[in-house]
Amino acid sequence: MLIWFVVLYLLFSIGIGLYASTRVHNSRDFVVAGRHLPLPIVTATVFATWFGAETVLGISATFVKEGLGGVVADPFGASMCLIIAGLFFAPLLYRMNLLTIGDYYRARYGRNVELIMTVCIMISYLGWVSAQVTALGLVFNLVSGGVVTQQAGMIIGVSIVLAYTMFGGMWSVALLDFVQMTVIMAGMLLIAVLVSGDAGGVSNVVSHAQASGKLQLFPSGGHEAWIPFIGAALTMMLGSIPQQDVFQRMTSAKDEKTAVRGSVLGGVLYFAFAFVPMFLAYSATLIDPKLFGEMIESDSQMVLPNLILLHTPLVAQVFFFGALLSAIMSTASATLLAPSVMFTENILKHFALKHMSDQQMLRTMRIIMLAFGICVLWFALNSELSIFRMVENAYKITLVGAFVPLAFGLYWKRANNQGALLSIAMGLMSWGSMEILQPDTYWPPQLVGLLMSVAGMLIGSLSPNMMRRRSHAHSQI
Repeated sequence: MLIWFVVLYLLFSIGIGLYASTRVHNSRDFVVAGRHLPLPIVTATVFATWFGAETVLGISATFVKEGLGGVVADPFGASMCLIIAGLFFAPLLYRMNLLTIGDYYRARYGRNVELIMTVCIMISYLGWVSAQVTALGLVFNLVSGGVVTQQAGMIIGVSIVLAYTMFGGMWSVALLDFVQMTVIMAGMLLIAVLVSGDAGGVSNVVSHAQASGKLQLFPSGGHEAWIPFIGAALTMMLGSIPQQDVFQRMTSAKDEKTAVRGSVLGGVLYFAFAFVPMFLAYSATLIDPKLFGEMIESDSQMVLPNLILLHTPLVAQVFFFGALLSAIMSTASATLLAPSVMFTENILKHFALKHMSDQQMLRTMRIIMLAFGICVLWFALNSELSIFRMVENAYKITLVGAFVPLAFGLYWKRANNQGALLSIAMGLMSWGSMEILQPDTYWPPQLVGLLMSVAGMLIGSLSPNMMRRRSHAHSQI
């Protein structure tokens, strides 16, 4: 019965996505939904930015093993990313009326920076989308009772997401996010009520987690404990801001005020609901300590799905796997759309196909999306990383390479092309060197890369002024 409910839900989702495609008439409709989205849909689509496989499966598994200190990157860093992006970046970027985040780098620094940033941001999506594909394979394997292998589930999942996103673009993403957020909230709350009863109530679960040290967020110790903690928090908090899917969700709003409010509300909702899967996974360890204790050691990502299958009625299973599929598909669709749009707009259009008509551009975006989907599927099938680590690693490259040129470009008038290029070079080179030579030091490579990126921006942007002053002084002598 469960698999048939899942099939019906997937058909329903495809139907909504294909309906949304009737609203797509040009590339702007496809990329930013014509900038027509109202506050409820913007809030839903921002919430859905992060509420995917890593939230339901990855964060919950990491929390059970490491406690709150292990999930500082997500949900703490991730939710702060959306709030910071809404308050400090959405107003300025919305006014510029751009199609992609890559357009900003071209307008502020020139074509070279645009190209480098587009490549970096596209690479970052590989791990992020792969995490969603891996989770889709896992879900199909579970709900089919093992009939569908995890690899076959990945192929089916990617095909379904591509089916509606290729045609509906951001309209499909936005409308489905609104429907799926409703399913996610209803499903998670229902299951929390059912499971908490078996675990002895909410207060019992919380007090047990407190006694086990799982609710300790801040590290105990000196700088050798605090520096990795700060590095993990900043990875998603700042590294996720210069991302095309975050940019699209903000700039798809009908006006600037809606963009700001929707981003902040989405971030707050995400932070609140991210704790529900953590609560459920920890409850499992109280309901059946032996079974789930062994599962935590072997494959902690399986704790929550197996809790639902073994300890809840069919209606709860339908809601859970419907909510889980909703979360994964809403994230996967947007993160397949984003790099495809950037590659077409910021590489092909300006460096290869300069004279594309709008309809040719729309067709090209769809072809590129199909190609990127195939690449992501191959990566997911061959990756051995956990879902949580795939997501966390995805944003290191944008933290060290893309955040500083974006933030300084918006808020520091003296930031220039030379500063941006030096910032990118110093950030990426120091991060890459640390990852190869000193990956196990208490200084996270991405934090070193961020600090060097700031230094590069300051040195590069101030150097021309210093050179002019020296030249002027020499001429006076």
